[in-house]
Formats: sequence, C-alpha cells, structure tokens
Amino acid sequence: MCDTLEAVAETITFRPDDDTRRALAVLTQDGTPVSAAVRAALIAAAKTAARDRLREEAAALAADEVDRAEAAQVLRDMETLRAW
Repeated sequence: MCDTLEAVAETITFRPDDDTRRALAVLTQDGTPVSAAVRAALIAAAKTAARDRLREEAAALAADEVDRAEAAQVLRDMETLRAW
C-alpha cells in the first residue's frame, strides 16, 4: 500500500532589500523561522488588503445618494408591513 501526497509545498524565492531584511530581523528575533514569519506577514497583509477594499466599498456606497435613497425607501416599505 502506498500513499502519494498531491499537495507539495511551493517554494518562493525573492531578493530582500534593506527594509525587508530589517523587517525580517524584527519578525524573527524571537526565534521564529523566516518561512513562518513570511507566511504570517503575507496572511496579515492579505487580511489588511481585504479590510481596506471593504472599507472603500462601504464608503462608496455611503456616498451613493441613489443607493441611500433606495435603502431608505425599502425601510419605509418594510415599516408598513409591521403587524403593529
């Protein structure tokens, strides 16, 4: 019996500049391996980017007068459907 792993770790290579080297030094000063620090930093950056996109979308919707008027009308319509 033999099992084969389909998911193989992908290696990413990059050339760090001075700022990146300093950042890695900070993130690994407690003994954290560089690969773990880079993974954590990428995940944190992706979460930040997603939050920023959502914040921008929310701001655009809040500034959209037509959308706000439509939402207000929906709320008024819903109010008339209340039992009492």
